[in-house]
Amino acid sequence: MTRAEAKEHNRRALLAAAHLIVARDGHGAKLEEIAEQAGLTTGAVYSLFGSKNGLLIALVTDYLGPHYDGIEQAVPDGMSLIEAVEVFARHYRRLCDDPDALRHLSFEISIQDLALRDPELAPRLAASVQAHEERLTALLSGRLHHGNALTPRQAQRLATALRALLVGLSQGVILGLADAAPGDYFAATARALVTPDVLGPP
Repeated sequence: MTRAEAKEHNRRALLAAAHLIVARDGHGAKLEEIAEQAGLTTGAVYSLFGSKNGLLIALVTDYLGPHYDGIEQAVPDGMSLIEAVEVFARHYRRLCDDPDALRHLSFEISIQDLALRDPELAPRLAASVQAHEERLTALLSGRLHHGNALTPRQAQRLATALRALLVGLSQGVILGLADAAPGDYFAATARALVTPDVLGPP
């Protein structure tokens, strides 16, 4: 194994260990235990990520990246805005059926709890989430709706509303609070957001 390969192996091992322990222990997650779970020392964490917060931000990026990759693959170019919104919503609903959906939700809530308790982590987490939301904005921008192309400003407003709606609905399904919420329901509620009041002026 080359030095670069060993570095990437250690990086992946620490991210996997952090995901497991943060989901289990929340703000009580200890850096020493994360390193031990990965078969490494805390020195490896500082070498690769700079700090515990650096590891947590990398963990969020590592977690959100594939999520938004999947969204981009599910919503190809050429779809109208309404079609894209409906496909996006159905994709979100399918994620609720993942066998690991409850574990993923536990991780998301734990990360948010950590950010609320750490004033240094909160803005870095917000910046990471915002960067991924910008990917959704770019995905929606320029799509046609009633003959007009959605502007970046409108796409950003819609992306914020869609993410808030679908995250809330997904949590309800995963927690068993919204069993009667199939893909059609997700699509319909998401479609209902495509209004002048939500989109705003161009």
